[in-house]
Amino acid sequence: MDTYQHILVKTENLITTITLNRPAKLNAWTSLMADEVSHAIHEVGNSPATRCIVITGAGRGFCAGADMGGLQERTEGAQPRNHRPVHQPDAGFPGAPGPDIAKYYPGRFGYLYTCPKPIIAAINGACAGVGLVLALYADLRFTCDSAKFTTAFAARGLVAEHGVAALLPRLVGEAQALDLLLTARRFTGAEAAELRLANKSLPDEKLMDHVYSVARMLANDVSPLSVAVIKRQVRAAYEQSFAESLAAADAEMDRSFASLDFKEGVRSFVERRAPAFKGV
Repeated sequence: MDTYQHILVKTENLITTITLNRPAKLNAWTSLMADEVSHAIHEVGNSPATRCIVITGAGRGFCAGADMGGLQERTEGAQPRNHRPVHQPDAGFPGAPGPDIAKYYPGRFGYLYTCPKPIIAAINGACAGVGLVLALYADLRFTCDSAKFTTAFAARGLVAEHGVAALLPRLVGEAQALDLLLTARRFTGAEAAELRLANKSLPDEKLMDHVYSVARMLANDVSPLSVAVIKRQVRAAYEQSFAESLAAADAEMDRSFASLDFKEGVRSFVERRAPAFKGV
């Protein structure tokens, strides 16, 4: 595993945890952190040692948005730095099962959608601006009740960045999305769950136990092949007619009948035992 400066990466029992690691800055997002998260996701997304990815933050925050040092440089007329990535990701996930969705989701965070492994955002504290964007690109989001959220963009003279204008209304509806984006108001993890931005909000001390219980289920109880395909099916469906989505599902179903995971899924059910999926 590569050595990183702004994140920590640990893989154990088929679960990889990526921790944003600038706790003194509430894990404010930097160009280096962006490089490192991308590289880590590409690395473990292609590894059979990982079946589920958890992204969380060190200390009291998840990610408090973009590092203010970089934003301040912009206000003073500085040109964006020609940042050279320290860690170059590989070619992506060209061999991943399921429909090709890369063309639908370009940009800085699109790789999170194309990654074949399920990604859980464990939002343990402040989640603002680009930190909220990162969370929205995860497949599942769990938060603690006390976490503080804000879109932040309008309060900084910015716009809805990185595709959030498309992603947020899918989760919470247009009216609620416009409320959060236009006012840039703060809201808690409990409200995030009420709005359906988060799958669930939990007492602070119970957040990570719940996250890892879900991660263990994704890593052990369901087919990695099925998860990879379903994840892409759902995202592709936004760009398809119902007939196109149905035809694509029929084709994927035919392919699934030939997989070892399908055979193991049926066999384990008949034999009343836990499945031993291989992801093929």
